[in-house]
Amino acid sequence: MDPIVRMDKITKAYRSVPAVKDVDFELREGEIHALLGENGAGKSTLTKVMAGVVEATSGRMFYRGEEARFANPHEALNAGIAMVFQETSLVPSMTVAQNLYLGSESFLNRLRGVYISAQQFLQSLNFAVDPTAMVETLGAAKRQMVEIARAVHHQARVIIFDEPTASLTPEEKRHFFALLRRLKAQGVSIVFISHALEEALLISDRITILRDGVLVASGPTAEFDRDKIIAAMVGRSLSGQLYNKRDVSHLRKPGRKVLSVQDISMGAAVRNTSFSIFEGQITGVFGLIGSGRTETFKILSGVYKRDFLRGGAIALDDRPVRYYTPAEAVRDGIAYITEDRKSEGFFETMGIGENLYSGLLAAGREASLVVRMRAIRDLAEEWTGRLNIKTINANARVVELSGGNQQKVVIGKGLVQKPRVVIFDEPTRGVDVAAIAEIHQLIKELADRGLAVVMISSYLPEVMNLSDRILVCRQGRIVEELSPVEATEEKIMYAAVH
Repeated sequence: MDPIVRMDKITKAYRSVPAVKDVDFELREGEIHALLGENGAGKSTLTKVMAGVVEATSGRMFYRGEEARFANPHEALNAGIAMVFQETSLVPSMTVAQNLYLGSESFLNRLRGVYISAQQFLQSLNFAVDPTAMVETLGAAKRQMVEIARAVHHQARVIIFDEPTASLTPEEKRHFFALLRRLKAQGVSIVFISHALEEALLISDRITILRDGVLVASGPTAEFDRDKIIAAMVGRSLSGQLYNKRDVSHLRKPGRKVLSVQDISMGAAVRNTSFSIFEGQITGVFGLIGSGRTETFKILSGVYKRDFLRGGAIALDDRPVRYYTPAEAVRDGIAYITEDRKSEGFFETMGIGENLYSGLLAAGREASLVVRMRAIRDLAEEWTGRLNIKTINANARVVELSGGNQQKVVIGKGLVQKPRVVIFDEPTRGVDVAAIAEIHQLIKELADRGLAVVMISSYLPEVMNLSDRILVCRQGRIVEELSPVEATEEKIMYAAVH
């Protein structure tokens, strides 16, 4: 069968440094082709060339048997190639329905008709999203659903999904995979980029693996297993380093109580929830989308304000606190590392050092009124090494980094503040297996140094592998506390659902 897309010797260089080099790639009609690799391996760059987002430095691409070179994503979409980006490209100030039909509107539109049509379409995909909602009010998961729905609505013949399941719950993933199978049955060709290797093995027909911008393996999915993929991705085996059953004989004992939360409430999102956080311990927090897990800890870090009347009480070292801005919490030693790195985590047009320096400024640790460029450079070099950030140089702009390396910058920006309490919200979302191991090791080291660490995650193996105690959130409340000694995936999920 002739491929619908064929890429020959594709090279894309930034500042003379190749992100991908001489890569050959084929996508057949009606197949799901998984594209795997570490952060910075070149996956997104290669597919952005395919979708017209960036132009290849050299090499040729053929689409439906003819050479194609798209000047922009609009040209690619008109030809039948759509891309669902890892970081969504929706218009925040427009509604879900308006984003869904953006670029394909009729000359005259009845808003009520547009909303009804959008609702029917979203329901057909099993996506529970209000078409009248403003995109800026949606969480990361629902934004991802709208992005996916928009690509399907354009009836593209080739759809590229870049980390489409990173924000989805297990039930939403099940519906999404059913959607992929329906699209495949209709003859749509799909490129599936994911760091969840089990998902790639489950859903794909073929797998291609990149490492450091070079193709290292490609073939039918049946020829691969998890260990073989990891070895190809990182050049070594990581078997036994990720998500093994926790050794409960080495649980960290709780230190001094740092935070005490009593009956805090914020509208319908957080309702009369109470818990405590201790030094020298990793507190894992699990909950499904809409459970209030993120909102609860955004209140603690000053991002959100709890109800003024009957909003409960928060005590830091037995001292009552009420934060109105994140800066107040940061100065008290509370760092919140966001799940939405693009919107809330960094300044994308600024360099690595400038982003890290902004963390120092937020903590009030830089008293000088003059920004010292030498200090920024030193900070970038120090944390690029400490967090193993892969970059062209320490002065690179954050927008030029891969998603996982952007995540490391966000983590670094929080840690330069020298916090006592670190709240990680989905710290390994959209991160490759090697970087996951590095971030997990960092989280353990912080707890071993005596910091109070909170890790919010929707991935049960991660929660069970790292946590010294597990809090389960449901309908705006912490409803269960479990010890890893007694916890099982079934018990945690039961508490999160029932």
